[in-house]
Formats: sequence, C-alpha cells, structure tokens
Amino acid sequence: EVQLVESGGGLVQAGGSLRLSCTASGFTFDDSIISTIGWFRQAPGKEREAVACLSSGDGATYYADSVKGRFTVSRGNAKNTVDLQMNNLKPEDTAVYYCANRGYTFVCFDYGMDNWGKGTLVTVSP
Repeated sequence: EVQLVESGGGLVQAGGSLRLSCTASGFTFDDSIISTIGWFRQAPGKEREAVACLSSGDGATYYADSVKGRFTVSRGNAKNTVDLQMNNLKPEDTAVYYCANRGYTFVCFDYGMDNWGKGTLVTVSP
C-alpha cells in the first residue's frame, strides 16, 4: 500500500521560508524507474492546483508559473523523500499542501496522480 506523509507546514510571515517534506512508502522513488512525486495545494474556496513535481527517472521538474524562482522541489536527504523549499512566501501561497505520486510516468496535474497524502497547512501572514 502506498502512503505519503507530508510534514513541515506552519505559520510564517510574508517574505519568509518553509521547507515541506513528503515521505513515501510502499514504492521506491529512485532512478531505476520513472515516476512522479509532486506537490499540490488548495486554498480556501479555490480548486486544487499543481505547484511543483519531480521525476525520479531523469530529475525533470515542473513548476507552476506562480512559484517559479521562489520554490524548489528536490529529493530529500532520506530515502524516498521529496522536499519543497519555499522562499519569499506570499500571503497568496496560503493553502493546504498535498504530496501525491504517479507511477511509471512524469505528470503534474491532480487527476493524473495515483495516491495522495493528507496535507499540511501553510499559512503566510502579511
């Protein structure tokens, strides 16, 4: 059974930074086979949107335009973890952030993902 657990959310002032981590179990995220782990977010009253995704096979990445230059998705230090470093946070980044995976391909849209974590709340104050 695939499980994804997010950590690292919290309250931060505008201009600050947070680092989210996604720990995956039940599958291996490594170079031997292509797959995706991605970060998505849902703000109050809005639809869930893709933020950033990472491919296991070739390290390819996708970033939403709204976070380019501020967020970085990368493999974590621990095995089967993917981190999202968020810098220069803005109040509009406030949302529940979800980690999701997709096997055997690199995609980055919510209905293309196989499994989801429960989410972690990020709140950015003005």
